[in-house]
Amino acid sequence: MSGRSGRVTPLSSQSGNDHSANRYARTCTTEFWQQVFAAEAAYLLDFLKPGWRVLSVGCGPAHIETRLAEAGVDVVGLDVSRQAIACAPDSLRAVAGSAEELPFADASFDAVIAVASLQFMAHPRRALQQMVRVLRPQGILVAMLLNPASSFFRAKMDAPDSYVHRIRHTDLLSIESDAAVHFQELRSEYFLGIDPDSHVFADHSPSTAALYVIRGVKGSNLPQAF
Repeated sequence: MSGRSGRVTPLSSQSGNDHSANRYARTCTTEFWQQVFAAEAAYLLDFLKPGWRVLSVGCGPAHIETRLAEAGVDVVGLDVSRQAIACAPDSLRAVAGSAEELPFADASFDAVIAVASLQFMAHPRRALQQMVRVLRPQGILVAMLLNPASSFFRAKMDAPDSYVHRIRHTDLLSIESDAAVHFQELRSEYFLGIDPDSHVFADHSPSTAALYVIRGVKGSNLPQAF
């Protein structure tokens, strides 16, 4: 879960974001979060092929993206925070920019992923429009959303310094409806259980799974993996 926004902030007012990015980057190195990132990367690799050019919107320090790159995926990361980007490995291309004004050419990616980032954006609908623009025909979207009904989400909301307090959108069906305007044959499922002791396990229950995943395709026919 990247937990990063996709919207550019003027440099003069970005120090607060950079402070949060530093704290988040440190948190990401814990054993618990590495388990979460491993599970999310494994899920994504079921739909991404080696050699594909993939854009990750809201990549943060790029722990998930690094795992994808190690599996042969050509990943480009994007995040609002230059400080978060600075924490990404030098071997991974990561740029600072806005999800609502993606600095990439039309039809330049085979897939776009957004791991726990769409809900933190001011205008996720605009971001989805940009994502479909930069996708090639038959390109795919995989968006992971935080599930507000989960115990993981509620626990994070109870923690005063959690990144979850910056969330802007908790209506999962609203975001899915926006995605349906731009992507065909959308599929969705709940994914990833996290218990009170921070153990990660397989879970697809709407009341307990930490994530709600939306998958779609730009084009009339879905790839076989879907």
